[in-house]
Amino acid sequence: MLRTISVSIAVLLAAVSMAQSQDAQHYPDRPVRVIVGYAAGSGPDIHARTVAAQLSVDLGKNFFVENRLGANGTLATRTVVTADPDGYTILFTSNGIAPTPFIYKSLGYDVLTDLKPISTQGVLDGLFILVDSKSEIKTLQQFIDHAKKERVLYGSPGVGNGLHLATELFSKAAGIKMQHVPYKGTSEVMTGMLGGSIEVMFVTPPSVMGLLKDGRVRALAFTGTKPFPAFPDVPLAKDIVPGFEPIGSWGIFLAPGKTPDAIVDKLNKAIQAALKSPKVSEVMLRDGYIPDGRSPDETAVFFRKEIAATGDAVKAAGIEPQ
Repeated sequence: MLRTISVSIAVLLAAVSMAQSQDAQHYPDRPVRVIVGYAAGSGPDIHARTVAAQLSVDLGKNFFVENRLGANGTLATRTVVTADPDGYTILFTSNGIAPTPFIYKSLGYDVLTDLKPISTQGVLDGLFILVDSKSEIKTLQQFIDHAKKERVLYGSPGVGNGLHLATELFSKAAGIKMQHVPYKGTSEVMTGMLGGSIEVMFVTPPSVMGLLKDGRVRALAFTGTKPFPAFPDVPLAKDIVPGFEPIGSWGIFLAPGKTPDAIVDKLNKAIQAALKSPKVSEVMLRDGYIPDGRSPDETAVFFRKEIAATGDAVKAAGIEPQ
């Protein structure tokens, strides 16, 4: 009797595996939604659209980006977590997803079990520390000295996001205290700074390349391990603040947790191929990202490690769950 049940289960599993394999062979046979929890024109949005355009060409079906803003990207993540696990709704996000399990008391989902890693997209070495070009502050040391004497407001796209975390870790290393003003997105933070509502912001390079080139903002420092290629004269924060650990960013594609492995594998191979295409790699390298397409298993290991490290950083920064 037990042997009969075991054989039946084996046959069933084989049938399921074969069905999933056949689904993957025909995937995609309709448009695919790429959900992004950042505003149009932001760094993650630019890179999601760049890769999506190449996937559309390579796979013959439209991969279109859908921006779902709010709550530090958790609305976008929830959209994917609750979607059918068939590969037709996937998430592209930055390291901003990593702090969310530690800053929200109840997300309603588990980023490690309700999402399945598809592929990493790229790794960014650092962030810019920006002020308005009209500011009297010319250097990072001047800013630190100023922040030790005066009340300073800074902005980020919400409590506990990666840019908020980076700013708090920098503040601790520099021995300063600033007041955080949360916004809905990076573009709103920039508008606030240019309008004088806040004084400083941390930001990924893709979001501000044009503003820097036009001279509308001033980069006091770059938080990476080496100078940013397009702006090599911007000093490194680690050379000015002893003990400050360089802070960067990364991008990742994720699917609903129960998405079949065969579809994830097909997406992974397509994303890796897209990252090697001249059009995609040119955009990423321009923005300071190193294309970094890992296998699903490697991506899963990377994701878990980054989540754990970010949890430690949230505690170090003193950010309380809300």
